[in-house]
Amino acid sequence: MRAAHWVRDVRLAEQALMAELPDGVLMQRAAAGLAAVCMGLLGQVYGGRVVILAGGGDNGGDALFAGARLASRGARVTGIAAGPRLHEAGTAALRSAGGRVVPAADDEEEAAGGHVVARTVGGLPTPPVRAAGAHLGAIGPAARAEIAAADLIIDGLTGIGGSGGLREPGASLAALTEAARADGAVVVAVDLPSGISADTGEVEGAAIGADVTVTFGTWKPGLLIDPGADRAGTAQLVDIGLGPHLAAPAVIAFQAQDVTAVLPRPTAESDKYRRGVLGVVAGSGQYSGAAVLAVGAAIHGGAGMVRLVSNSQVLQAVRQYWPEAVLTNDDDEPGGQAIEAAGRVQAWTAGPGMGTGPDAASRLAAVLATSLPVLVDADGITILAEHRELLDRAGPTLITPHAGELARLLNADRADIEARRLHYATTAARQLGVTVLLKGSTTVIASPDPGEPVLVNPTGTSWLATAGSGDVLSGLTGALLAQGAAPASAAAAGAYLHGIAGRLAAEGAPIGASDLIRSLPAAIRSVTQSD
Repeated sequence: MRAAHWVRDVRLAEQALMAELPDGVLMQRAAAGLAAVCMGLLGQVYGGRVVILAGGGDNGGDALFAGARLASRGARVTGIAAGPRLHEAGTAALRSAGGRVVPAADDEEEAAGGHVVARTVGGLPTPPVRAAGAHLGAIGPAARAEIAAADLIIDGLTGIGGSGGLREPGASLAALTEAARADGAVVVAVDLPSGISADTGEVEGAAIGADVTVTFGTWKPGLLIDPGADRAGTAQLVDIGLGPHLAAPAVIAFQAQDVTAVLPRPTAESDKYRRGVLGVVAGSGQYSGAAVLAVGAAIHGGAGMVRLVSNSQVLQAVRQYWPEAVLTNDDDEPGGQAIEAAGRVQAWTAGPGMGTGPDAASRLAAVLATSLPVLVDADGITILAEHRELLDRAGPTLITPHAGELARLLNADRADIEARRLHYATTAARQLGVTVLLKGSTTVIASPDPGEPVLVNPTGTSWLATAGSGDVLSGLTGALLAQGAAPASAAAAGAYLHGIAGRLAAEGAPIGASDLIRSLPAAIRSVTQSD
């Protein structure tokens, strides 16, 4: 697993470790790891043009010391001072190795709304830089020229303690860096791309977009959750010795071995009942395919038996695809009576394409009235938005909304949910008393217990943005619930396999949701055989 920690816990671990080490050792460990990654990206270090966007904090120091190592190997390294002060030892090391430092701003041009402030670089006076209100025109010609010509740009503007978007001159440097990146420069972020919240991945203004992020000691939640994760590019972890001093993780991204631990393996004594029986309430006259997809995913997700409750039209469609499913016709069973008539199950999935009318609401109420684990998706979530009292139940509940569905549940703004995924997933879990799987560019899974870590999925692919994909996820995850997995673990394993199935099915070309079902066995083999 990839375990990420809150900034406060990282700071405490750093303090504890630094108390055991001579001064400067921790920064040198980070700089050595950063320099090694940069050397690999440059390929030919000698003669390579490297620019360091250096702020005044420890991230700037890490970057400057790494730059000194690159300069000693023959790279042409220029530090661009973005703050009133730079890390003095790092600046001295860079200069000793043959690098140079220039100011970000040009004191010959006046920026609208800006004002001049005095500055030092490594304790030495330099030309002034403007405070807030500057713009691209305030970046000096030397800094502009170095960024435009760079082969590699190291972002050391702000660290994990930064908040909000970048202020000037950082915002202008970020814009120039993005232009250089478009022209082929490789951008490497130090610990976290500047302008991104380390704890949440939120981006509230100007921010760096990196190709590679080199993070130290532990993962940061903002590297695992969009939109920050998208800005981070490929993230690499450098071990600097924090492990023994770290608290329990705040966020965990499942890896293959974690999924394998969730998946049950049949034994010689297994039968269809011991392997888990999933009840599915899905499908309607307009959306019969939703039931076909959910049932098929549950079968291929390992359930020993799948019982479907729906109308005769849906049952006929499902029978053609999945003759092994056990079918209960609710045409003559009003309200929730068909739920009892379906027979014994170990968990329920309710909602895909089931409709939102009174009969659908009665069936959902009957499912939630049981003490069994229940996954609620799609139309079921729409019903819950009008009947939140149904969530006051004894059994565990997992809901799987996308941002629009969660917006209806919480009476919130969809765009704000997409921008603040971690906040809204955890808020919904606590307020509603359920496990929440928030679908989207990053799948975020939050438990109602605030002591449990948030889980995120690293395998998502844009090819999954197709009708019916969520129905497959609900059937697959419901099967894992029926096989005994806890809601959060079932959600994380289901999302992981769903993403792998999407990648295997697509191979760079468009797919439909039914293709995901056919790829599920291969997805499961890919994690179990790598164990």
